Amino acid sequence: MTQSNKGKPPAGRFSYEGLDRVIHERARLSILTSLIANKRGLLFGDLKRLCALSDGNLSRHLQVLQEAKLVAVSKGFEKNRPQTVCRITVLGRTRYLEYVEVLEQVVRDAAKGISQQSRGVAQRLAPV
Repeated sequence: MTQSNKGKPPAGRFSYEGLDRVIHERARLSILTSLIANKRGLLFGDLKRLCALSDGNLSRHLQVLQEAKLVAVSKGFEKNRPQTVCRITVLGRTRYLEYVEVLEQVVRDAAKGISQQSRGVAQRLAPV
């Protein structure tokens, strides 16, 4: 005999496969958010300050993001001083926006669950 799945969420409904592990790490999410907000890119020092990361930590996270082709790092000179500019790539922008869509679904699901719990508590507390 088969059981009906009527009223039950589909299998895997809350697996959130789109939460990309490369992006989901806090520092990398901070880096990508900073870069998507600054179309022209950011200097390494500015990105370091905005994300509250050390030189080494930022370098390591940028390396992971570069390997995934989500950011581009270019080195050059400005007034005879070395400069490193970090930019989000087209692929990085696409994957970031897809990631944000999944996060928005997580928030909607959580809000719905909280709302349902609140209604249940209100019903239990309502005078009879």
